[in-house]
Amino acid sequence: MQEHISLSTPFTRDFPELSHLTRDELQDLLNDPVYFQAIFYSLPRVKAMYEAQNELGMANESIAKSNLAMQDDLYALRAQTQEAFDEAKAMESRWKETERTQKEVYQRYSPQFLLMRLRHATTAQDDKSEALANSFISSDSFSSASTLSASFTTAGSETPSDSPTPRTASVPHAGFANDVEEFIREYRELRKVYHKRVMWGDRWASGQVEWVE
Repeated sequence: MQEHISLSTPFTRDFPELSHLTRDELQDLLNDPVYFQAIFYSLPRVKAMYEAQNELGMANESIAKSNLAMQDDLYALRAQTQEAFDEAKAMESRWKETERTQKEVYQRYSPQFLLMRLRHATTAQDDKSEALANSFISSDSFSSASTLSASFTTAGSETPSDSPTPRTASVPHAGFANDVEEFIREYRELRKVYHKRVMWGDRWASGQVEWVE
């Protein structure tokens, strides 16, 4: 007669599916590997474990196929990422030079720099008008005008008794009046610009010019 395990033991608590086996069947289970595997793979928890393992394997296979389908796109994206990274590093290396150039450009439009340029332009405008006046004074037109003035002065101071033959005054060239008119026009325009710059420089120096950022 076969003896059954009726007591509650750790073995029966852990494997209640085997609690119906006799002692001899349990002994055969330990001694016969084929019998052990047959009983082992018939256990519900083992079946559930292998089913879960099979499902995980199928899920992994599906993920692997999906990854393979995206392989070309991933390689292209990696190449684009590397290209963008290289470009970013190149831009970073040029940043200091660009920043220095930017500061130089901004400095050209700062209030202090613009005031300095205005003062230099005012001085240059004054020099330009003076150069025009000096050029006219040293020109042939001015020399002719001086000769004419001196001749009329000499002729007016002489009396008929002093000189029986009256002097003939030198007459400047026909374009003298036009030259004088052109000089006055140019000189007036130069001085007008000069005085405007002086006026703005004075206002700036007195704080009457306000810069809006």
